[in-house]
Amino acid sequence: MKKNLLVKIFFIFILAAIAAFISSPWSKYRLKLGLDLSGGSRLTYDVDTSNLNDSDREKAISSLRNVLERRVNLFGVSEPNVLTSTFEGKNRVIIELPGVNNPQEAAALLGKTAQLVFSEVKQDPANGSATPSASLVPTNLTGADLKSADVVFDQNTGKPSVSIQFNEEGSKKFEEITGKNINQPLAIVLDQNMVSAPIVQEKIVGGKAQISGTFTLDEAKNLEIQLNAGALPVPIKLVEERSVGATLGADSIEKSIKAGFVGIIMVALFMILVYRKNGLIAVVALLIFGILTLAVYKLIPVVLTLPGIAGFLLSVGMAVDSNILIFERLKEEIKKRPIADALEVAFGRAWDSIRDANIATLVTAFILANPLDWGFLHTSGPVRGFAITLALGIGISLFTGVVVSRNLMRLLVNERRIKT
Repeated sequence: MKKNLLVKIFFIFILAAIAAFISSPWSKYRLKLGLDLSGGSRLTYDVDTSNLNDSDREKAISSLRNVLERRVNLFGVSEPNVLTSTFEGKNRVIIELPGVNNPQEAAALLGKTAQLVFSEVKQDPANGSATPSASLVPTNLTGADLKSADVVFDQNTGKPSVSIQFNEEGSKKFEEITGKNINQPLAIVLDQNMVSAPIVQEKIVGGKAQISGTFTLDEAKNLEIQLNAGALPVPIKLVEERSVGATLGADSIEKSIKAGFVGIIMVALFMILVYRKNGLIAVVALLIFGILTLAVYKLIPVVLTLPGIAGFLLSVGMAVDSNILIFERLKEEIKKRPIADALEVAFGRAWDSIRDANIATLVTAFILANPLDWGFLHTSGPVRGFAITLALGIGISLFTGVVVSRNLMRLLVNERRIKT
């Protein structure tokens, strides 16, 4: 039993050592800071809803916001703010992108309509072949029929292309269109520009096709993002693009860190003064909690905003709360049975309260994060940041508050060395 316990303790401290290295300033991993802490880019778009009636306008703007948010997320920006506003009869979308210092690149990706259409090529009657002046006849197969898009490399040329998979309805359309155009070109038109016009060799069943052109790898990736996110439901026009500095500044960040440090020191002193050696074990578990949490933030990575830091500090209190429940239960059980047995009973009986309290908090964090994008919940990037850091903190605190503390106390528990 003692050997197994020593092995567990060994792996706990190996895990802590690895996390400490990842958390250190010398590791290759870096914390990603939000717009309020590090700055980024802000893009403002005018939304053209002149062709829509009042009943369709609100739906179109909501759909536009969702498409833009998907594009931002696929672009790799975490904790974005995508806001809509109406002022003096004008509808606008404001997009804040933390850590993006090139607003022109982001604007080029977000603002494109990405309207994909497959068109039949009307042959030139003079020579029976497609010419630069040949006209295109759009079919009913469009980007709306897409299921997914992925960057691939052409087997013949080695150049990047985009492989597309149609949904069930789109596959039927594609099969019918290719069946009617065997030995004829079928043009792939993106945003009214023909990118390729491959010759249809046979009827294509299965709904798979490939967009080949003179793409660079970045262009192919951007096209993949635009197609997966969907076409913009209404036209938008970029009216402002600018880089923004941190809204809080270095002074506010420094004060927040100091406040958090002072709070952790006070919690540690309280635990040691009230629970003595048990409290010291809780402080060790709390230090491991902090190291593991910082490592997880860097590995995911989590974009830290000031609300996110608040979520972390709140989870510190939750981490200590588990130990307090266990220690108070231990005080009662030690009066009835030997301390080794009392420790196991205390952990077992305190677990129900710890579990229920943390589940309730996790449910709250889930609602705040709104991962399913429920329309009746208002969610912003900073609110999601708070919810994510809180949920991660609770998960890690369960590990340190129960697993780490429990095994350390098992190692040290005997009548002479632990008193409650």
